[in-house]
Order: sequence, then structure tokens, then C-alpha cells
Amino acid sequence: MGEFVTVTAGDGGVGTIRLDRAPVNALNPQVWSELGDAARQCAQDDAIAAVVLWGGPKVFAAGADIKAMQGMSFQQFFAAGSGLQEAFKALAAIPKVTIAAVNGYALGGGCELALTADFRYAAQNAKLGQPEILLGTIPGAGGTQRLTRLVGIQKAKEIVYSGAFYSAEESLAMGLVDKVFPTEEVYERAVEAAAHYAQGPFALRMAKKAIDEGYEMDLDSALRLETTLFAATFATDDRRIGMDSFVEQGPGKATFTRN
Repeated sequence: MGEFVTVTAGDGGVGTIRLDRAPVNALNPQVWSELGDAARQCAQDDAIAAVVLWGGPKVFAAGADIKAMQGMSFQQFFAAGSGLQEAFKALAAIPKVTIAAVNGYALGGGCELALTADFRYAAQNAKLGQPEILLGTIPGAGGTQRLTRLVGIQKAKEIVYSGAFYSAEESLAMGLVDKVFPTEEVYERAVEAAAHYAQGPFALRMAKKAIDEGYEMDLDSALRLETTLFAATFATDDRRIGMDSFVEQGPGKATFTRN
């Protein structure tokens, strides 16, 4: 349990990574480190089968701690800056379904934090964007790469070049978020969806690995990865349970063990 980032395991196998650094969840090196620790905890804890990433009811994360970064030299940031990328890589690599529940601002590093999740659920009051260009710099934790892969190169250029803030509905239209909910409901809806995924088979981990890793490969290599992981599902209890249930009861009635 960190000072600013905590992990709680709730009912139904859902874990919540909670960012809580008042007033706006600004991301400094300590937060980066704690986010990485939280990601590794969620990855290793068998009691957690799906994860919600949440910044609380007011602000998801308004971005990097600019005051902390303002006085840093190139050498200082070069020595410390890789910690942010490593933490976000750990979050993106959690081998379970992850959902970011976004209330309020998710800007700069906050938007990049949301991009590490499989899905983004936005509150109606959410504002997302990559305003780094207005500070004379560029996104450095996924805003030029994960964002481009999510919304396409032209839309990513618009977001990054302009530094503009986008509403929840605008973000939904461009594919930056997946669903929009009333502000007071977004976390609850994210938990409900995560609980559904938490009841899924071990094959969900393999599907995530196939999609995420295969996307970075040429097609032939990605298809070989898919075939390997498909075959590997036959070593799981859940594959047997799912097929037996289908033959005996029809689709959608299996109770999986995540083994």
C-alpha cells in the first residue's frame, strides 16, 4: 500500500487501483513508482481477476506534477524519467481485463494513464487531452504511441498538436473512450463490467496477450502467436468446462474456475 496509490480487492474478484494525491492526482516520481507496484500486485494476486483504475470521484489525474518537473535538468530527468514509462508498461501488461473509470480531468500523463487500460469508461464531466505541446514538450508515456494505435494517426496528431481538451462525448466519438455514464455512476459501472470479466475463463488472459502482443508483430508472426495461445487453452480446466457445458447445456452457461 503506497502513500498515494492503493489496491483494494472487492467482491467478485475485482481489484481497484486507487490514485489519491490531492488536489488533482498530479503524477510525480513517487506516484509513478507506486503505480508500478500496484500493477505488479494486481498481476500476481490470484484473488484479483479484473482491475478498475480510478482517481476518485472528482479527478482521474490532471497530468504530471509540473512544479516538480520544472526545475529538473536534462540529466536529472533522464535518470528518473524512465520510471514513468516503466510504471505505465507494467499497468498495460497486467494480464487481466482492466478498465479505467475516468471522472473529471484525464490530461497529459493522466490521459496516458487511462490509455494503459483495456477499456475507458468516462463520466459525463470528463475532459481528456494531451496538452504537453502547450508546455513546450511532447507526451512521454504513451501519448504518441498508445494513443495513435487507439484512435489512428490523423486523430492522434490532432490531439497532440493542438493540446486541446476533449469532452466525454467528443472522446467517445473519436474512440478515445468506450462508454460514457452519468458522473456519479461511472465507477460503479466500471466495477460491474470488471466483475463480469472476472467470471470469465483463463483464456481471457491469452486473448489479451494475443491481441496486445500480436498488434506489434507482422501478420505471419502474430498468427503463429495466436495459434500457439489457442492450442495452449487446451491445457486449461476452463477449456474443458466450457466445451462440456456447451455440449450439455448450450452456449453461455459455463461456470469457469480461471484455471
